[in-house]
Amino acid sequence: MPLPDPNLRHPIILPDGQPHTGTVMLSRVVENPNFSVGDYTYASDFDPPRDWSSHLAPYLFAGARERLRIGRFCQIAHGVKFITASANHAQEGLSCFPFPVFDPAQMAGFQPDTRDTVVGHDVWIGYGALILPGARIGDGAIIGAGAVVRGTVPPYAIMTGNPATVARHRFPKPQIARLLTLKWWDWPAELILRAEPAITSGDLDMLEALAPD
Repeated sequence: MPLPDPNLRHPIILPDGQPHTGTVMLSRVVENPNFSVGDYTYASDFDPPRDWSSHLAPYLFAGARERLRIGRFCQIAHGVKFITASANHAQEGLSCFPFPVFDPAQMAGFQPDTRDTVVGHDVWIGYGALILPGARIGDGAIIGAGAVVRGTVPPYAIMTGNPATVARHRFPKPQIARLLTLKWWDWPAELILRAEPAITSGDLDMLEALAPD
């Protein structure tokens, strides 16, 4: 099977020849400078928005100091939301009420939380998952439907629940270490295409044999 064209807005072509408008290559539709996405990462929605950036990350305002970074080959299902750092209120005082945001003179410098939110490569984020400010999701992780994720997610962990916890790891630790060394998602497209049978069948030995020197 050929790799999808990372430059296409709609990478899935239906049998009748029409593009599936509910799925987009996210790097082709994100216009927020604080929101970066790697090649081949796609998002799907049953009601495709006009503005994918604000649909997925509604609090990632222009001029905010945090970043949302998503790696390559990620898969983002309907209803996923990234609640980025600008959504947080200060908690040190006697009230969480954000008085400064109502004063234009203070608004520009007021941001109690500036943590970046980072999603690694080859991460599957399931239906309706909620990713909270400052989350760091490791390569190869799976975020279960409806999970509420905060903090650090280990590579190749399967996270479920609210708050999300590790249900299990996808592979034993030695295999995870080998995968993290290979970083197949960074290979040239033609080599990933050759490695597709190994990737889809779970043949790690074959994948290692194809790895570039």
